[in-house]
Amino acid sequence: MKLSHYVSLKHLNSFSVEAQADQIIELENDEDLQALATVHHFDPATDLVLGGGSNVLFAGNVEGSLILNRITGKRIVAENGADVLVEVCGGENWHQLVLWTLQQGLSGIENLSLIPGLAGAAPMQNIGAYGVELSDVLESVQATELKTGEMHRFDQQQCQLSYRDSRFKSRDANRFLISHVVLRLQRHFNPRLAYAGLQEELKAMGIDHPTAKQVSEAVIRIRLRKLPDPAVTANAGSFFKNPIIAQDLADSLRNDFADLPIYSMAGNTAKLSAAWMIDQCGWKGHREGDAGVSDQHALVLVNYGNASGQHLLDLATAITESVEKRFSIKLTPEPRIIR
Repeated sequence: MKLSHYVSLKHLNSFSVEAQADQIIELENDEDLQALATVHHFDPATDLVLGGGSNVLFAGNVEGSLILNRITGKRIVAENGADVLVEVCGGENWHQLVLWTLQQGLSGIENLSLIPGLAGAAPMQNIGAYGVELSDVLESVQATELKTGEMHRFDQQQCQLSYRDSRFKSRDANRFLISHVVLRLQRHFNPRLAYAGLQEELKAMGIDHPTAKQVSEAVIRIRLRKLPDPAVTANAGSFFKNPIIAQDLADSLRNDFADLPIYSMAGNTAKLSAAWMIDQCGWKGHREGDAGVSDQHALVLVNYGNASGQHLLDLATAITESVEKRFSIKLTPEPRIIR
């Protein structure tokens, strides 16, 4: 366990904004996790658990302790026919995990290639891309209650996963540290190619019957082309969720905005394209000092150099108000915002 005090968080968040924590506690192995509750009294009002820092905006400092899970490891724990259970520690890099599963001849998360962050954060956000969500493959998670040190195991249903949400992000926010994730993957590849852009990319690659690795390669090509690289231009990926509304309200919007992309969903609901609405309001490529909206994708807010978290939050607020004024739809941020 590593302890440090009054540390800059600039290198620990993909927005690369300046912030500070009173103390950083870095967990390096399972023994550190087991000892955490005895060496530190966790206060959810001031303390924070941070993964890869790719889904957070620091618009203020962490007044207490910042806990970093850097416990790594992954293994196949069970096989039953074509089903394979893989257990991964929360500190594992998500994209490297995807590549490892492909090397093992496993499929199921290839559509989630190149998503930034760590494995432990994946259930919190129910990460998803190109027609696949973590909920499609999640078997269970192991989580430690930070105030008591008690270990819990939650099956997929108990995690209460929904669109970019879970119990760990909403009702139990900042209560647990997810230490292990178990995924149900496959030996037999069943491609998920419903996302139109993915099919087009595979055709451009000259591939009619892709392997799981080729689907991963297609996803990587799309992401590199459409989204700015955080290592080059600081960002946290999509900043806003695509709104989910009642189907009849979506139909009403289409009467007024014929080109608005609308995707029908279960339960008589529909998903709207937040990027399209933001673009229609003229924000794509907009810049205010070093805070801006990517010219590659309207959902991505970027830090061109020295923007503060507050500058980015002010820009996000202006975008939200603009979209609500025009479409009567209120956008919701994806990243966790620390004020």
